[in-house]
Amino acid sequence: MFIIENYSLAIVFCVITMLCWGSWANTQKLASKTWRFELFYWDYVIGILLFSIISALTLGSIGSEGRSFMDDIRQADPENIGSALIGGVIFNAANILFSAAIAIAGMSVAFPVAIGLALVLGVIVNYAAAEKGDPILLFAGVALVVIAIIINAVAYGKKSAGEQKVSAKGIIISLVAGILMSFFYRFIAAGMDLDNFVSPAVGKMTPYTAVFVFSVGIFLSNFVFNTILIKKPIVGPPTSYAEYFKGGFGTHLTGILGGLIWGLGNSLNLIAAGKAGPAISYGLGQGATLIAALWGVFVWKEFKNSPKGTNALLTAMFLFFVVGLGLLVFAGM
Repeated sequence: MFIIENYSLAIVFCVITMLCWGSWANTQKLASKTWRFELFYWDYVIGILLFSIISALTLGSIGSEGRSFMDDIRQADPENIGSALIGGVIFNAANILFSAAIAIAGMSVAFPVAIGLALVLGVIVNYAAAEKGDPILLFAGVALVVIAIIINAVAYGKKSAGEQKVSAKGIIISLVAGILMSFFYRFIAAGMDLDNFVSPAVGKMTPYTAVFVFSVGIFLSNFVFNTILIKKPIVGPPTSYAEYFKGGFGTHLTGILGGLIWGLGNSLNLIAAGKAGPAISYGLGQGATLIAALWGVFVWKEFKNSPKGTNALLTAMFLFFVVGLGLLVFAGM
């Protein structure tokens, strides 16, 4: 299988993860013009599963180092397979709740509460499990990224002042989504041998196998979570699976593309975790909020005609993000 041999390449992979995790939502924005989120989400999940299969049968099965995908999944312990499956279930619940929080409270509340909490707790959880990297630089970087997310929230608040009221329900859902989001990565990593991808311990999985099992967990749990959401949506009237099958090829392809993009980021992040460590990999990946903000500012023009002072906040946000992510990179050197 393909294995990263140095820290620099691991960081490149983490940056690509950040780009992917911060960009996939553009497909949801494109599809939302004619397509309900609940229906889009099924295509998104299918895209994640599809990428995991492609990755496992290509990068996960080539070369002379490590175990090929088929050999690896046959020898994996049920406990480790179960851990990755649980990670998929947790991620799916978190992601759906996060989307609901955006619909109820808006991005200005959902992003800083959910993603900020997920970033802080996720780095702590993953660092406690595998202490790779300088803790002072690591947590200083996390602090700066959290400040950047808060500034982003303030900027959104100025833009949308008077447009919406923040509900307690939206804040609570954001908190639950953030807590769940902080734990999913640890469950995948627990099923892998992060210290030795070349000759992984017997019963442990390679990142390619772990990503596949994780994706299966997302897919299977979606029959429960998304079916509930289809029948009792957070926003709007109920829809149905009949409506899903009425969607055109291009509409379905948009959602699948979103899943492929997120899946690429997730796979590269876990491949990089062997060299960078799970805390740094996860922390850099969650810098996706910066990428999402860049899309919003420069492509979707979300801050067009915003009140005076908004541009200064956006500049400060980007500065804190860049410095914070830089500290995360240096923490592993």
